[in-house]
Amino acid sequence: MKEVFGPVPSRRLGFSLGVDLVPFKTCTLDCVYCQLGRTTYKTLKRQEYAPMEGILPEVEKVLNKGKRVDYITFSGSGEPTLHSGIGKMISKIKRISSIPVAVITNGTLLNQGQVQEDLWAADLVIPSLDAVDERIFQRINRPHASLNTKMIIRGLDDFAGKFPGKIWLEVMLVRGLNDSKEHIQKIANIMGRLPVEKVQLNTPHRPPAEDFARAVSSLDLRRQGRIFGGNCEIIPDLAPAREKILPNEEAKNMAEAILSLIRRRPVSLDDISLALGRSRNEILKYLEFWSTRGKIKSRVYQRKRYYQKRD
Repeated sequence: MKEVFGPVPSRRLGFSLGVDLVPFKTCTLDCVYCQLGRTTYKTLKRQEYAPMEGILPEVEKVLNKGKRVDYITFSGSGEPTLHSGIGKMISKIKRISSIPVAVITNGTLLNQGQVQEDLWAADLVIPSLDAVDERIFQRINRPHASLNTKMIIRGLDDFAGKFPGKIWLEVMLVRGLNDSKEHIQKIANIMGRLPVEKVQLNTPHRPPAEDFARAVSSLDLRRQGRIFGGNCEIIPDLAPAREKILPNEEAKNMAEAILSLIRRRPVSLDDISLALGRSRNEILKYLEFWSTRGKIKSRVYQRKRYYQKRD
């Protein structure tokens, strides 16, 4: 497993250098909308899933290349707070870099004091809250048997009241599952009492784990966003193109760079083109190369073709 990846364009964080601490699809939830597919190892056990010794040198190596990095982000293939060393790693990164550190988490472990303490040094934490109704929570997030909405909300409430950094709260809306006006109002009521900088509304833009996990329309997203008030923003479908992040001298590694992106999540031709600063026609040649070798497959979702790793 490669623990450090990018920087890649992020819809929320500009150019993000990712740190991936847990194995693929190791998570506390099995969300129906997850772009990585179904969870293969559902657990609440915190441990050192990836050795920490090699992560810091890899981060330094990327930073020394002078590429644009807006955030160093703990996210990736599973739930990052499952790694027992995340707090130490955040602190080490903060000692070598002034670039802000973000943690994207599903928030299910924030009821644990040690997890809260581990995230203390981060600049930004982005937890998610898709459901406050237990029945809806079970349908959309398919949690570990020991989890319930009350403990998650209690943990989020406790953490938000103490955390010195910024908190952006994400809500993933799935058509017909958690997007009713009544349920969204319940989420908004809870979020209204939390000291969060903003609420981010999202919907599946990439092929989900389950075909029935359908996106909410842009119009409905805007309507639902008004329920949350002025600090709500809609997450765009595509990260903006602002500059090339792969210099010409690395062209020889283009095939591997493309495969690395696809291994992380389903990506479209435009996603790859933006991330690697290459034309669509050039990218297509490499996609054909990996497809004929059985490494990747493609799937059409919402009239757009996505490429993902073959099982």
